[in-house]
Amino acid sequence: MSAESDNTRYDWDLIERLLHEVQNSADKPFVPRKYAEEHAAAKAAEGESTGNLDTLKMEAADLEALLFKRGFIESRPQEEGGNGENFVLTPRGSSLLAMIDSSIPGNDHPRQVLDEQADALDPDTFDEVSSKAQVA
Repeated sequence: MSAESDNTRYDWDLIERLLHEVQNSADKPFVPRKYAEEHAAAKAAEGESTGNLDTLKMEAADLEALLFKRGFIESRPQEEGGNGENFVLTPRGSSLLAMIDSSIPGNDHPRQVLDEQADALDPDTFDEVSSKAQVA
């Protein structure tokens, strides 16, 4: 029996988009549904299927909560432009972005390794996987 069927799968492109928006969210609210809409529009412009937009927006909101709960993002301090509605990347979030960033050549391998995990965004699992030099 393949364990792969039990794995939690993530939309790494959408997560990458959200993490980039976290980096750029000083002084403005973080709005994952809007970013999902922009993400879908960019995919469509590239000729890729985006699926149901409402589902994608809901997934983006769920990912925001998951990334926060699992320590990939945290509330942005007021002195760094925090307004109670935006975030900064934690060291774990920075590691994740470095692993999945599509602007970095060879990002497919880390995404593949993450997909092989039961839940790649489980903090303990992610910390273990990201600490392996051959992945990053």
